[in-house]
Amino acid sequence: MKRRNTTIQQILIEKQRMLKKKEAEEGDNMAAKDDFGTTKYVIHAEFEANGIVERPDVVGAIFGQTEGLLGDDLDLRELQKTGRIGRIKVDVHTRAGKSYGTITIPSSLDRVETAILAAALETIDRIGPSEARIRVIRIEDVRATKRKYIIERAKEILETLMEEEIPETQEITEEVKKEVRAKELIEYGPEKLPAGPHVPFSDSIIVVEGRADVLNLLKHGIKNAIAVEGTSVPETIIKLSKERIVTAFTDGDRGGELILKELLQVADIDYVARAPEGKEVEELTKKEIIKSLRSKVPAEQVINELFAKGKSFYEIVKEREQQKASHPQPIEPKIEEPKREKVAESQKEATSGPKVEVKPPTREEKFVKPIQPPKAPELDEFKDLIEKVKKDPTAILLDENKNIIAEIPVRDLLTSINDKENVYAIIFNGIITQRLIDIVNEKGIKYLIGARKSNVVRRPVDLKIITFAE
Repeated sequence: MKRRNTTIQQILIEKQRMLKKKEAEEGDNMAAKDDFGTTKYVIHAEFEANGIVERPDVVGAIFGQTEGLLGDDLDLRELQKTGRIGRIKVDVHTRAGKSYGTITIPSSLDRVETAILAAALETIDRIGPSEARIRVIRIEDVRATKRKYIIERAKEILETLMEEEIPETQEITEEVKKEVRAKELIEYGPEKLPAGPHVPFSDSIIVVEGRADVLNLLKHGIKNAIAVEGTSVPETIIKLSKERIVTAFTDGDRGGELILKELLQVADIDYVARAPEGKEVEELTKKEIIKSLRSKVPAEQVINELFAKGKSFYEIVKEREQQKASHPQPIEPKIEEPKREKVAESQKEATSGPKVEVKPPTREEKFVKPIQPPKAPELDEFKDLIEKVKKDPTAILLDENKNIIAEIPVRDLLTSINDKENVYAIIFNGIITQRLIDIVNEKGIKYLIGARKSNVVRRPVDLKIITFAE
């Protein structure tokens, strides 16, 4: 019995060898192509056989039962020799004494001829010794698959291209902007200092450290900056500080502090602003620049705190912010610190202190003692009203006959002036600013009496400006 089983096994092995040899003859020797490069369509079919069959049986049935069925032009053997039909691929598996599988046939024929070949497959009714049935599932258009691949791949290529090109475009844009800003840059004064185009005619200027700072301010639309260009303050800056409203805008490092101290000593600086601590003006964003300039401090306060008390600029700013938060001052029509009050303080000391016999000043003392200006006669005329506004934070509007037109809060003074007519004089306990002077002058008012003046550049001829100290 054992010998019989061995003989049957040898017969089966020999049969498998013969089938493989037959497959090689019908497949490889007929110049079949497994290359899908020229394939237009792929026929996908499935089969079912009632017995156990193998791949050579399926391939043999396809060639044998379609031979002569469609004529010489559509003979599978001839089509494979000419490369119009590729290698026929068959996958077979068995289950419960039956065989199942799939057939794949690549075709470079047109769609009509491919459809005819597919239909011819369904005429096969036997595979090897077993009855079988073949059904075409679909015909795949390889070109549609290629088109889909092309679209997806094109998207990937385009995204990669855009990612690589956008930074380059931004660099070109920045280069163009840089060149435009460089063309806007001018050279001012005998020292040829780098400056913005508005410096020659602007009422206020910003003094920075170097050329890069001016360019950064130009980039963000600030065109009235001029650079010191070094640690020594040029004569041009000193002359400009006597004629214009000057804001010193320095870096937030030790170098910026040294230049600031020198500017405060040799030039007539009105306001001081600095970059955030540890940063330079040339690297600030637009938001940081605006915030720094809005946080500027009057120079008089900086001089007192910086030189007398040894405080840093940033400590001064923090103290100012704390004072504003804890002690709001709504009585001022415009929030500004006074620029200089040296003369008023001297007068206060002279009037409040004990009377002492003063000798005529010598030649050396002329430059030490301040000259006392004559007292304005209008102070006696409006004395009672002045005393009233000192106690009550209101602004009094008078007509030409010294009659009171209205009493309004000082904080609403700027907005209320436009609504009043026939105003002859204004008395209020607040700061007289350039903006207030311009509005009052437009309304034809003759007298403006306030506690003190700050940053007044232009004084109209027809407007009498008086402070309480005068």
